[in-house]
Amino acid sequence: MPEIKKTAIKKSPRTPKPSAKKSEKAAVPVQKVLIEKEEIKVVPDVISAEETREEAEFDAKLAAQPNRYFEAVGRRKTSVARIRLFTKGDKVFLVNDKPYNVYFPTGELQKIAASSFEKMRCLDKFRVVVKVSGGGMHGQAEAVRHAAARALVDFNIDFRKRLRKVGYLTRDPRMRERKKFGLKRARRAPQWAKR
Repeated sequence: MPEIKKTAIKKSPRTPKPSAKKSEKAAVPVQKVLIEKEEIKVVPDVISAEETREEAEFDAKLAAQPNRYFEAVGRRKTSVARIRLFTKGDKVFLVNDKPYNVYFPTGELQKIAASSFEKMRCLDKFRVVVKVSGGGMHGQAEAVRHAAARALVDFNIDFRKRLRKVGYLTRDPRMRERKKFGLKRARRAPQWAKR
């Protein structure tokens, strides 16, 4: 077998530490760069003052508009609810031009309708206007809950995780099954008579 030659690896000598004189020389160009940056910064300050003035004017225009809102649509069974969350105005919750606790007669339905707001603890932060149609009272209450959850996510994307976890952002797909011919309902057969 041929012998393998071992070669010695030469270690590079350590680089000497820079002396104090060299570090002083290196500091001079850095100071010049900093001075140049400070001179450059003077010009944007004038521009940013103009931009801030324009932004302030834009904010004033938005404040003058009372109808700034977040809108969403929620559905359940055959019910459809369109909701608008106003950031200004009286903090009321209206469903079809009635307070929600008048429109939904039972405490259970009221709790379902307002549960998205209660989960995020912001029921008294908005003026809520809802138009809901179709279906029964329970389906309408759940449609309002779905619409409210979607509108809250439009308002603040950070709400999405908590509302998704509870299931308020999911459109419940369960619907009434259609009636079949020859049957009383979807599956209920006529009563069978032996004779």
